[in-house]
Amino acid sequence: MRDLVREHRLHAHDLVYPMFVQEGTASPSEITSMPGQERHTIDSLLRKCEEAVEAGVRSVLLFGIPNHKDAAGSQAYAEDGVVQRAMRAIKSEGLPLLIMGDVCLCEYTNHGHCGHVSNGKVINDPSVELLVKTAVSQARAGADVIAPSDMMDGRIGEIRKGLDASGFNDIPILSYAAKYSSAYYGPFRDAAGSAPGFGDRNGYQMDPANRLEALKEVQTDIDEGADMVMVKPALAYLDIIRDVRNMTNLPVAAYCVSGEYAMLELMAREGLMDRRRGILETLTSIRRAGADIILSYHSVEVARWLREG
Repeated sequence: MRDLVREHRLHAHDLVYPMFVQEGTASPSEITSMPGQERHTIDSLLRKCEEAVEAGVRSVLLFGIPNHKDAAGSQAYAEDGVVQRAMRAIKSEGLPLLIMGDVCLCEYTNHGHCGHVSNGKVINDPSVELLVKTAVSQARAGADVIAPSDMMDGRIGEIRKGLDASGFNDIPILSYAAKYSSAYYGPFRDAAGSAPGFGDRNGYQMDPANRLEALKEVQTDIDEGADMVMVKPALAYLDIIRDVRNMTNLPVAAYCVSGEYAMLELMAREGLMDRRRGILETLTSIRRAGADIILSYHSVEVARWLREG
């Protein structure tokens, strides 16, 4: 009876598995701040993708960690960049996966900010130009979805124009539309080596205290051509997920970020909760709030549990 009247359900095909691929390493390395996750080589990434497919996951999101970082984040849009090579490798294997490319510069810049820096400030319009180049290079490499996470103003419209002009008018954009300046990103910045070298990201990521601003940001991205919109993080922003769900008929995604993942793992490790039950309850809460798509580092494991019943 409980199963019969359940209002919200998780499905493996609604899960996206975020993955890190690192250049110049012979073997994958564990991310100590994210137990169970790794910085992959392209070979180990392919093996993990095969594992994801076997579990029932249909989508992955790729983050790149290059050997070389510079002020312009040039490896983000290099044709032979590590993410671009990883995308081509997945495609060449014929794996039935939807490949999402995270479009940002923070993993690729030596200053750790998400855009072009001049005189100690992130400058919006030159940043957008670099993001367009990154999006087009990923589309050329085989990305099925472009996912800009930078939060620069106007970047969705310019990326749409850039993709269309390059013949990729059929590539959808999943916009990180309401991305908050959150303390929950700490483990990710450790994993990707992307912590800002100076200042913070408050100038372009959202104030956690603001709710109405999120609706404005989401609507702006929709008007510029976003096909899907995302709220990030998820757990501390379930109200925002619900607000966004209520305002649009577009698919709504939510990212259960690195700090939220690490928090669950720490609780389980310390015996403070039943791990499986806690993870499923957490992702179900995100679904209940209104998310159609859930990005989670637990995706592969959860997909297995769902298959087992």
